[in-house]
Amino acid sequence: MTHVFRKLQASLSRQVFVLNPTLPFCRSTPSIQHPVWCTASANEYHNMPTHGIGRWKYLLTKKVQKKKKDRHQMKPIVPATDTAYGTLDVKVSGYDMTLVERYTQYIHHLCNRLSIKVSLCHALPTRTTEVMLMQEHGTKMFVDAVLKTHERVVQLNSLNTTLCPVFMDVLLKNQPEGVQLSVQEHTEADFKARFKARPELQELMSHMKQ
Repeated sequence: MTHVFRKLQASLSRQVFVLNPTLPFCRSTPSIQHPVWCTASANEYHNMPTHGIGRWKYLLTKKVQKKKKDRHQMKPIVPATDTAYGTLDVKVSGYDMTLVERYTQYIHHLCNRLSIKVSLCHALPTRTTEVMLMQEHGTKMFVDAVLKTHERVVQLNSLNTTLCPVFMDVLLKNQPEGVQLSVQEHTEADFKARFKARPELQELMSHMKQ
């Protein structure tokens, strides 16, 4: 029975091959073709938009540009109260610039330790003093020495009245030789003294106004 079934299956396969000879043989090796579709897809995706892939600058927070403060504008003067002083100027002056700078730095650090609010620390224009000497026999004078006075200001706000004596006592005990110390209330004239006078510019401005 099995022998007859094998003959029948062989005859049917032959008939199919004869009726449709264009069908490929099942054991034929497939031909290797070049992958042309790969290059076409690469060119296609090369022209497509990336929608911001790979960008990182938008992840950073945008820095807000701060407006430049006008340095030539006077700050409001803090008024004095029953328990605190108003705006005070601690002035340090001397001929040795190194001593003046070090003592000013010491005052600033002391204020930070005692929780005293320092609103400003600046330098005033250097003043030059000429020492003239007259000859023994004659009236002609000549320059013997030139002294330069350096001045620094530490501006304080709302200094406590109970803390002020202790603060001044520490400053006076640590005051170096050749350095002068003074404390006074801040005024509008002190603010204008920060800027160096330019008489030539003032003359030109007066001529322009005329």
